Amino acid sequence: MTNSSVSIQQEKGPGLLIRALYFIFVGLWLGGVWTTIAWILVVSIIGLPIGLLMLNRLPQIMTLKPVRENRYLVQKDGQWVMRSYTREQPSFLARALYFIFIGWWFSALWLLAAWAISGITLGLGLPIAFWMFDRVPAITTLSSY
Repeated sequence: MTNSSVSIQQEKGPGLLIRALYFIFVGLWLGGVWTTIAWILVVSIIGLPIGLLMLNRLPQIMTLKPVRENRYLVQKDGQWVMRSYTREQPSFLARALYFIFIGWWFSALWLLAAWAISGITLGLGLPIAFWMFDRVPAITTLSSY
């Protein structure tokens, strides 16, 4: 018997209009508070793991971005079986060194730029700002999502 597979990419969550309204009325200020608390935890060293977790969750807090789950179907012995997978992460050492030398300050600049784009453009830059907020985990720690 041969094995076949089909890739399925699932993303559950609200549409762009709901995400934009949430961002305007809740996400912008909540994200600012969330980011400030996360950075205080990161700088404290003791709170580093929680602070990084909070920064990795920033897209959900600010824009209600759903967590992407990649799934695929595999036909094995005549039956279809659904499996999920995550992208391979860079090594812990590479991510740690990146965070120490680049990630912590570059992600702060990245977030300031995203907030500036959304404010200066009076909302017209929201798609770009959303894109930037969605990439905060990768900018901070090279996290693959």
